[in-house]
Amino acid sequence: MGLRKLVAVAVLALSGTMLVASPAQAANITTNPGFENDLAGWTCTATSGAAIVSSPVHGGTKALQATPAGNDTARCQQTVSVKPSSAYTLSAWVRGGYVFLGATGTGTTDPSTWGTPGASWTQLSRTFTTGASTTSVTIYVNGWYGQGTYQADDLVLDGAAGGGTPPDTTAPTVPANLAVGSPTGSSLSLTWGASTDNSGSIGRYEVSRDNGTPVSAGTSTTYTASGLSAATSYGFRVRACDGAGNCSAYTPSVSGRTNTDTGPPPSGTIRYAPYIDITMTTPSLTGAAAATGVKNYTLAFALGDSSGCNPAWGGTIPINDSRVINDVKALQAQGGQVIVATGGAMGPYLEHVCGTSASLLAAYKKVLDTVGTNHLDVDVEAAIDANKVNTALRQLQAERGTTISYTLRIQGQDYGVDPFSLSILQDAAAKGLNVIVNPMLMNFGYSGNWGDAMIAAAQATLGQMKTVWPSRSDAQLRKLLGLTPMIGKNDTGMTTTQADARKLLTWANANHVAFVGFWSSARDNGGCTGGQVSPTCSGISQSSWEFTNIFKGFTG
Repeated sequence: MGLRKLVAVAVLALSGTMLVASPAQAANITTNPGFENDLAGWTCTATSGAAIVSSPVHGGTKALQATPAGNDTARCQQTVSVKPSSAYTLSAWVRGGYVFLGATGTGTTDPSTWGTPGASWTQLSRTFTTGASTTSVTIYVNGWYGQGTYQADDLVLDGAAGGGTPPDTTAPTVPANLAVGSPTGSSLSLTWGASTDNSGSIGRYEVSRDNGTPVSAGTSTTYTASGLSAATSYGFRVRACDGAGNCSAYTPSVSGRTNTDTGPPPSGTIRYAPYIDITMTTPSLTGAAAATGVKNYTLAFALGDSSGCNPAWGGTIPINDSRVINDVKALQAQGGQVIVATGGAMGPYLEHVCGTSASLLAAYKKVLDTVGTNHLDVDVEAAIDANKVNTALRQLQAERGTTISYTLRIQGQDYGVDPFSLSILQDAAAKGLNVIVNPMLMNFGYSGNWGDAMIAAAQATLGQMKTVWPSRSDAQLRKLLGLTPMIGKNDTGMTTTQADARKLLTWANANHVAFVGFWSSARDNGGCTGGQVSPTCSGISQSSWEFTNIFKGFTG
């Protein structure tokens, strides 16, 4: 458990960021550099949600806006004709948390740069020289995993234009047979027939809902419109665009209606289940149950073993290890049960090493069947492919009625879960997947009393859930909320005391939330009181099993 840092940023910093004054331009050879002609000339990735906005802009009246989702960094790019052995300067004005600018196919060292401009427009710039046989390069701009929406404007490739073929001015054919179906209470799925183009390929399809601003569906001939209101009709149109920016006419509008949202199914029979690191030999499940009377536990963590998409405890202990399975079976014989947790702060995630939703589904089934439970927790502390994972989880829930929870990172006491975690929930809702949202009430920035901060983070998460499932009542949303603090010393300095735990418990009981857990059973003792963070003690003065017994007072 614990909040994983974005370590990739440190590596990417090697590429360098240049904040420069606007250079004198010999010739900007970029097509539609300021996005005044929508996305003409640009191709954006499938789940980028790339759109043209009128505010904020750097120059002119329009700018690009896109949002990374899952493993998609929301890249937009175009291919530009250049001259061999020639010098070029690439620049762009950008806003957002993390924005990257670069070029590929230069024939020499491909340039890239990045910045963290925040709310202010900042110019990124890089120079390069093309190789002796290079006649085209691909320039791009993108964000970064889970780091929120970015904007880009006034992209410049300054240098000599390449010669060659006449410009493409022919639009693709109109997509055929647009259909709307697969309704849930908050989503509708679209399908259509592929278009053709004189260039041989389609750059993207664009979907317009109720004649609004189009969004890119990439090159897929399917699209799921999410975040819709229950029992409501919506109209959709689709058009095709090629790589040169030529777009077909829209299809005729086709309507679909969302279902009446009757709310989530029951959240399952396990309401309180402390996490236990099952790779450690102590405490055992039956030992903890005998000491506390608590008979439900969350097993951490089922990861991929050295062969890849094969579940193993901690990635190293066989999933059918006799010590683990005998302990689980003995607990179940006493009327107890377990939740299987995947993911966590370490890897390799099953969600990474299983390359398809089908193989991931098979891995989930294997571990659930081995321990004999129908409760699964996916702990997300690194980027995942939300579409792949939620597709597997939706099939698992459809086949077995599995109770599924997402344990997610908190951004801050007033913000709830971080943007990437929120995008996972949005995708889950679009697929009709019902999940318990289990924020990690640990390792986030706060002010004031830590117990109050944990409650504020839980309340902020409920506010985010309302945007994901807008038709559900506040009581229904609380029945989808879990709470998982880290007892004692947390990784990043805060301390969850017994008083903090009791304060959180009182709030949980008053709001009738779905689930309470904590990290972790092995730490629930006062074996170390020097303030250190340890996997085998809380780091504070306490009696053995004190936090287990405090949270045992959760009544749901």
